[in-house]
Amino acid sequence: MGITLVDGRFVFDFAHDGENDIITLTGEGYEIRAFGKCFYYGYEFSDDVTGSVRSNFIRYLKFTGDLRHNPNLTDFIKYAVDNLHKKINLYNYDLVVMPESSSDVNDYMMRYIYRFAQPNLQEMQLVKNLPQNIDFDYVAYERQYLDKKLENGRPRYTEKQKEDVKKSISDMLDDIHRKDYFTIAKDVKKSRFRPYITRFLTFQSKADEDLCMMIRNQNVLIIDDVTTSGTTLNEILRALRILNEDNNITIFSLIGRKDLMADSF
Repeated sequence: MGITLVDGRFVFDFAHDGENDIITLTGEGYEIRAFGKCFYYGYEFSDDVTGSVRSNFIRYLKFTGDLRHNPNLTDFIKYAVDNLHKKINLYNYDLVVMPESSSDVNDYMMRYIYRFAQPNLQEMQLVKNLPQNIDFDYVAYERQYLDKKLENGRPRYTEKQKEDVKKSISDMLDDIHRKDYFTIAKDVKKSRFRPYITRFLTFQSKADEDLCMMIRNQNVLIIDDVTTSGTTLNEILRALRILNEDNNITIFSLIGRKDLMADSF
């Protein structure tokens, strides 16, 4: 299926793909290795689509109103989940994890996934953490950057330079702790420190955290509506890995990118 932009309106065609489509179902070629896991995505934008058209479609998908009153969008979601089911067999999954969202796309995906799921499928939502709880992984940053050595074996950074960087990070965290969550997300999205800023998301309840800690050797599916930078998915994985690494985790995004690789974050 494909979607075209005609006179400022998005036109859905669930029967045909065309050369003017701005977004298409990914079909069989939508499995990639990213985030250290198997990552699937339902749709991708065409290479020549402008950033403004992408943004407008994402806004249309996420904020056009009650999905139940828009069969084009509900079918758009169903086609992608059906395609995913053919690939991974959703009957085999025990837990679905999704981030808190201002739209109801994830909720609709979750309800539709229940059609395929075992009766004991459980759902878990991660919510945005309080700004004052956001932290920085100094240990990982030192190991991967500050402690690097040159080819001749000498340290890349002097102790003074290291202290200056640590001071910058401390000032950044102080600034973060004074802001609201959405301002933080915008400010740090492209920061070089972004992969080391932690605890953006937290479990919705203590019961969810306990559940995640207890489950072992099960199939876990992470879902999200749109993946552009990969920030949200990385935060979910980070929260899950803190508790255990024993589960088989698969990631699915309704709209994704084939060039989304974990080492680029």
